[in-house]
Amino acid sequence: MNAPVPQIDFADPADAEAILREVVGQLRTGGVIPYLGPGVIELSKPAAPVNPEALATFFSAKIALPRRARGNAWASAHHIESTRHRSTVTALMAEAFATPVAPTPLHHHLAALPLPLIVDVWYDGAMRSALAGRSDWGEIQGITRAGIGEDRWYRFYDAEGQEVDRAQAKGWTTILYKPHGSVAPAKNFLISDADYVEVLTEIDIQTPIPDEVKARRTGRSFLFLGCRFNDQLLRTYARQVSKRSAEVHYAIVEPDTLSRNELRFLVGQGLTPLAIPLGRAVEIMLAG
Repeated sequence: MNAPVPQIDFADPADAEAILREVVGQLRTGGVIPYLGPGVIELSKPAAPVNPEALATFFSAKIALPRRARGNAWASAHHIESTRHRSTVTALMAEAFATPVAPTPLHHHLAALPLPLIVDVWYDGAMRSALAGRSDWGEIQGITRAGIGEDRWYRFYDAEGQEVDRAQAKGWTTILYKPHGSVAPAKNFLISDADYVEVLTEIDIQTPIPDEVKARRTGRSFLFLGCRFNDQLLRTYARQVSKRSAEVHYAIVEPDTLSRNELRFLVGQGLTPLAIPLGRAVEIMLAG
């Protein structure tokens, strides 16, 4: 028997916007961490895939895939990796995100704030581009461990895009954390099922999460923007990246689009869902 669908009493629009304004005030003072999903770049209608489903479609257009892999970006990449080679997956990902995604006004707004941490879970380089005018920041990217012969889960890059030692991260005013990697500056991609095998084995004990990210999330809330939680992998990362932080977090959602699993996730994680269209939420953030 299927478990009942959780019921959520969404705040009315006026109350939801009032809550968001309070959250924005906390974000400006460093008390809230923005967690950016692919929906953020979708606002600018870029050429790059704007969600996992679009990325799966891109893969299908390039290589014939078995039915079991179609429609799933991670399974598609795994099939390509196992039948063609890892280099083919990397080349296709680089092609998918070859056209730079222009930063949105939200990216520029966040880049102008001395935020301790920005989490961005898509593969584009828009947030890096928005931060380009500053020199006091750096980036931590998740990397694939498949075939690299290294006992590392992530790499560190300075504002110029040069790989640096992890010790430098402590001195950065802002850390951009890309847990799945990014096309910029070095084409690091966690994308295939094989990439996630070891990560998902150890993520519950937090080994794949950088120490500096753990330190900066402590005592802070997260604001999820442009995120869907309709896949177990997406839910796992949201849960584990925000683990051992503050007890209250917020998510901009559109109730009519939420799946049963997403509703369960919101309830189970104690997330405060704010039923505000993302474009309107961005307007409020820019005004705040």
